[in-house]
Amino acid sequence: MKNTILKISLLLFLFASCSKNNNEPPPNPPIVPETTYFPPVSGSDWQTTTPASLGWNETQLNDLYTYLQSKGTKAFIILKNGKIVSEKYFGSFTVDSNWYWASAGKTMTAFLVGIAQKEGILNINNKSSQYLGTGWTSLPLAKEDLITVRHQLTMTTGLDDNVQPDNDCATPACLVYKADAGTRWAYHNAPYTLLDKVIENTSGTTYNNYFQQKIRNPIGMGGAWLKTGYNNVFYSNARSMARFGLLLMNKGKWDQTTILNDTNYFNSQINTSQNLNLSYGYLTWLNGKANYMLPALQTVFPGMLVPNAPAEMFSALGKNDQKIYVVPSQKLVVIRMGESAGNVMLAVSSFDNELWGKLKGVIGY
Repeated sequence: MKNTILKISLLLFLFASCSKNNNEPPPNPPIVPETTYFPPVSGSDWQTTTPASLGWNETQLNDLYTYLQSKGTKAFIILKNGKIVSEKYFGSFTVDSNWYWASAGKTMTAFLVGIAQKEGILNINNKSSQYLGTGWTSLPLAKEDLITVRHQLTMTTGLDDNVQPDNDCATPACLVYKADAGTRWAYHNAPYTLLDKVIENTSGTTYNNYFQQKIRNPIGMGGAWLKTGYNNVFYSNARSMARFGLLLMNKGKWDQTTILNDTNYFNSQINTSQNLNLSYGYLTWLNGKANYMLPALQTVFPGMLVPNAPAEMFSALGKNDQKIYVVPSQKLVVIRMGESAGNVMLAVSSFDNELWGKLKGVIGY
């Protein structure tokens, strides 16, 4: 009798357990993050996604377009996970129109220097005269020997950035002593521009050719570097600018192709490069730091460079508000080309914070 009762109790327990398990909802499937999309290297295809599908505020996006038009914008693009969410052109500017990057091209130069170092044709810790020849400045040899390629990348050469009548002048007579290399941060085009010569002299080819081989062709960009006075300025359409932003967002890798195979160098480029201007990497502007400096000034300002933007954002910024903004964790790239938005500045302007104030309302980050 006891055995019979035990058997019945066991059967009831098993039945109850099975019934309970059958009534439980299935476990949630693991969340698989969306993979980053890369447009084909050739052709004009580029996948899109809608603002609505991302939960973005479309009313505020339309208000943003009105604002951008009022600020002399010619092209504006937002990428999310590599796909185009917003692409807007103003006036007669089109998807095929070319425009100058101004100093936003500096970030691409720094990226190219990283490729050259990985290939072993230069070392950024070596003195610049090893690649430019002794006497590339008017400094005494002992002072010139203090300047390295790293100083050129970080705007810390110590050369005078206010030589008249043209402080972009890159001849030895214009490159004069102001301070020892590494002791003063100053936004100075001349020593930056000479990085082109560093690459040409070490690669044995023109700067344009090296860029085309290492960046432009592998990621499907258009555009070219054109000499303008002492400066070397990059011109392209807005989508080419977006391609480079996507390459930056993906840490130097284009889909399955590694363009910059040096993680340490890339991380150094997008992080503080010296202790004078915390918001500057290798020719790249950084947000979220304790303070920042601006072109043409020696003042250290407290706070973030762009308070309305995500702290992790880094940027390629050019005169008259040419912009490549990258927010890695949100897989965001934002592009702006056009005339000055109102402040004729070399790189950073009040437009950065105004724009991100409006983008915050659109994206809701």
